[in-house]
Amino acid sequence: MKPDISSREDIKNVITKFYNLLLDDQLMMPFFEEIVQKNELEHHLEIITDFWHDILFDTNEYHQNVMQKHLQKHAFITFKKEHFTRWVSYLFTIIDAAFIGENSERMKARAQSIATIMQLKMNLYQDKKQI
Repeated sequence: MKPDISSREDIKNVITKFYNLLLDDQLMMPFFEEIVQKNELEHHLEIITDFWHDILFDTNEYHQNVMQKHLQKHAFITFKKEHFTRWVSYLFTIIDAAFIGENSERMKARAQSIATIMQLKMNLYQDKKQI
């Protein structure tokens, strides 16, 4: 039986494996090129781990605005629905490969919710047809 996500270390392992998939994906890599080029990936992984640790364990380690960061990035590199679909798919794959339980399900549900809200904020759900 797989364990549930139960520590910051578990989250860091999920995030590290998740980013390995993202960085190997030609569609997703452009969003992370600057972080990699500046050799800031490890620092970025710690920040993302703090974010998820706060969500899953009600801590107060993440002190940035995740939405604002993504909206700023969207101004330079256009997000599309397929980016969010792939992002969610990779995260779910990593979580499901090693964990099962309440925290695992909560992480997946929150990831889906965050992806949906970001897409709404970026107007990716608008009907593109001319009326």
